[in-house]
Amino acid sequence: MRLLLVSCLLTLFALPAFAEKADKDKPIEIEADTVTVNDAKKVSVYTGNVIVTQGSLMIKADKLVVREDESGFQHSSSYGNPTTFKQKREGKDEYMEGSAQRIEYDGRMDKVQLFTKAWVKRADDIVHGDYIMYDANAEYSEVIGGGPKSATSATPTGRVKAIIQPKNKPAQDSK
Repeated sequence: MRLLLVSCLLTLFALPAFAEKADKDKPIEIEADTVTVNDAKKVSVYTGNVIVTQGSLMIKADKLVVREDESGFQHSSSYGNPTTFKQKREGKDEYMEGSAQRIEYDGRMDKVQLFTKAWVKRADDIVHGDYIMYDANAEYSEVIGGGPKSATSATPTGRVKAIIQPKNKPAQDSK
């Protein structure tokens, strides 16, 4: 049972692995009310109704901080009440989407972390937690509940909650 749950969670949270491959080659468009850029520190801060699009990926936030490390990798933090993302899945007519108070992306490690009132949905499968992490390089995911202090209407006890739909059974031949 544990292996099945881990397998389902991996497929549910494989954001970069199942995202439209063409998205990464498309230009990034960022809209915001204001932006400040510090070239010396390689940091840009976008604030006010931030909308990021790149191919099928769309991120909405109140604030977005983008940093570039010494090796040229991008790291971003989006903040909102909530901040959300939506992206088409590779080769499918369905989307991955999610929400949290803060979403962190580490371009060097190819790791996504969602903090506080977090959820991720693929088709009709959904998982809720106070913290959700997916490491694409290690193909590893983790979901942690925050207990009563992190209760939401979807998770009134603050525990992790996953709803995984049964897989469609193949049609049986009638003879």
